[in-house]
Amino acid sequence: MTRSALFSIDAATCRLSLNGRDPAFYGNPNAVYAALHTQCPTFYWEEQKQWFFIGYDHVNGLLRDRRFGRQILHVATREELGLPQPLPHLKNFDLAEQYSLLELEPPEHTRLRTLVNRAFVSRHVERMKPEIAELANRLIDGFEKDGEVELLSAFADVIPVTMIARMIGIPEEMGPQLLKWSHAYVRMYMFGRTEADEYAADQAAREFSDYVKTVIRERRANPRDDLLTHMITTEHKGQFLSEDELVSTTIVLLNAGHEATVHQIGNSVRVILESGYPPAELFRDESATERTVEETLRICAPVHIFDRWCLEPAEIDGISFQRGDKVAMILAAANLDPKKFSDPLAFKPDRNEAPNLSFGAGIHFCIGAPLARLELNLVLPILFRRLPGLKLKRTPEVKDVYHFHGLDKLELTW
Repeated sequence: MTRSALFSIDAATCRLSLNGRDPAFYGNPNAVYAALHTQCPTFYWEEQKQWFFIGYDHVNGLLRDRRFGRQILHVATREELGLPQPLPHLKNFDLAEQYSLLELEPPEHTRLRTLVNRAFVSRHVERMKPEIAELANRLIDGFEKDGEVELLSAFADVIPVTMIARMIGIPEEMGPQLLKWSHAYVRMYMFGRTEADEYAADQAAREFSDYVKTVIRERRANPRDDLLTHMITTEHKGQFLSEDELVSTTIVLLNAGHEATVHQIGNSVRVILESGYPPAELFRDESATERTVEETLRICAPVHIFDRWCLEPAEIDGISFQRGDKVAMILAAANLDPKKFSDPLAFKPDRNEAPNLSFGAGIHFCIGAPLARLELNLVLPILFRRLPGLKLKRTPEVKDVYHFHGLDKLELTW
């Protein structure tokens, strides 16, 4: 038994006791992940009442394993599984999530993903390079002379939400409101969420859905060259998306299209500034930039946990699961597996080891990965080139939304 002020690990029974809302944990989860890798990379987290996997091969395998899925009610009823009925005060949130790409399994997932995938392939997002660079430079123009900035609100928040809104066809002046809805929405994934969090998320889902429906009506009347028009007008095997499917898909693309990238811009800037590496060296050319970005994605991934339902009896790492069991994978911890990465807690921009799992794998591999990577590979070099004396004004605090790892504020000076 290993005990610390933060956690206890019983390696013999693979049990972990840890408060996921403890700032000492979510502020630096990598230290706990390292201890777990040493003692039991497959463990039962007592407070979460669930099995977790952090070994790279197990996480990579589970993400691709069709015996596990994002939904369960397509193969069993709530009564069979002993699941509680939906909460009435979450009806708007549940409706908005009903056709989310993140929550569906084939064939519905295949149909929805096929309709939107074309917009996110690398050759399409590459066309956005000039727009992303122009926006990044324009934002820096606005604060360069000040000698200091809170980077999240002035830069990191703005770029991803503006670009995903443009792609979908949402007016970019809606950006601040989209951020408010999204922040309320994602608190549903926080450990120990409160009833107040649930009511706020449901209200955000209702307002978000109502707004998207108005844009859908406008696009039906006046089609444009944007992703929303494409989703409305394109059929797949004779079927068009229903309004509920259009709303769910638009919301998940807007949320997923910026939330993680906002966090990753902040995480990456922090890691680079704390690493001691000269930014000019890290971003000396496209190849060095790509390696730097991938290493920041590995060591400070923006999304930590993904759950899966067991759809049929299965055994993973000696643990038996039955249909209806829920398992969790910690992507950020898999990126620190010492069996795959030498000195895994060290930032090494010249690594040539396993690919990181920050965007997932399998059929639910992040559809927006090409866009997120493009944004990171463009805006980070621009930022460090434009502000060569960049440094942390104070140690940043990590946001208390553990599933998503990001900063509350990132105050910089130069």
